[in-house]
Amino acid sequence: NTLLSLRTRWVPESARWLIANGKVKQAHRHLLSCARMNGRKDFAVSPEALRRMAADKTPGGSYSYISLFRTPVLRKISLCSGAVWFGVAFSYYGMSMNLTGFGLNMYLSQFVFGVIEIPAKVIMYVLMNRIGRRQSQAWALILTGLCIGANVIIPTSFTSLRSVVAIMGKGFSEAAFTAVFLYTSELYPTVLRQNGMGYTSFVARLGGALAPLVFLLDEVWRSLPEVTYCGVAVCCGSVAFLLPETLNVRLPEGIEDVEKAQAKGPPQLRAPKGMLLQSLLK
Repeated sequence: NTLLSLRTRWVPESARWLIANGKVKQAHRHLLSCARMNGRKDFAVSPEALRRMAADKTPGGSYSYISLFRTPVLRKISLCSGAVWFGVAFSYYGMSMNLTGFGLNMYLSQFVFGVIEIPAKVIMYVLMNRIGRRQSQAWALILTGLCIGANVIIPTSFTSLRSVVAIMGKGFSEAAFTAVFLYTSELYPTVLRQNGMGYTSFVARLGGALAPLVFLLDEVWRSLPEVTYCGVAVCCGSVAFLLPETLNVRLPEGIEDVEKAQAKGPPQLRAPKGMLLQSLLK
C-alpha cells in the first residue's frame, strides 16, 4: 500500500482545479498531454484563453447529497442509479458467496469465478463503446439474474450444465459491476459527481450487506435464495433502461445542464466538434 500510495505523487491534478487556483500554465501542459494522448492535433488553446475562461466562470454554490434529489431529472437519475447499484452488488456478492451451490468444488469455483472476470471486463469495455452504456448495463444485470434463475430450474444431476451457467452468470455479474462505475460517473454533473458516486456506493454497500442474509431463506424453501437473487437482478437491470444514454454525449457541468438535456432530448445532447476544450477539462 505504501508503494502504491507513492504513485499518487505523479498523478496530475484536475485541469479545472488548476485553472480555478490560478495555475493556468500547469493546466495547459496537462491539456496538451491529454490532446496528444487522444490523437487530437487540432487542440490549440493558449494559456490566455484558459485565463479568460476562468474569469468568465461564475462561482457556484455549495452542494450536498440532498442536491441529488432536488430537481426532477436528477431525482430520477439518483433513484434509478441507486436501484441499479443495489442490484449489481446484491447479485454479485450473492453469487460470490454461493461457491458450493452450483455443482463445483469450492476451491475450483473460487478459481474459475476469478478467471472469468478478466474477459468479462474486456468484453464489457468493447460493448459499452459500441452499443452504449445503458443497453450494456441493463442487459448485463438482467442476464446475471437469468443465469441465477436458470440454475433453479436445471436439475442438480446436470452438474456440468449448472456449472457452465453459474460461470456465465458470474461473468455477467462482473461485467455489470464494471459498467456501473463508468456509467454512473457520466450520469451526474461535474458539481455533483462525487456526491453521486458516494451515494450510489453507499446503496451498493447495503446490497452487499443484505446479500449473505438471503441464504437464511433456504429454511423456507431451498431455492428461495436463488429466486430472490434472480428477481432483484432482473428488476434492477430493467430499471437501467430508464436512465439516459451517455455514449458520445457531452458530460454535464451543472444541474441545469442535466435538466435542459433531458428536455431537449438525445439528439441535442451530442457535443459539437468545437467542444474539444470542454471535453478535455472534465
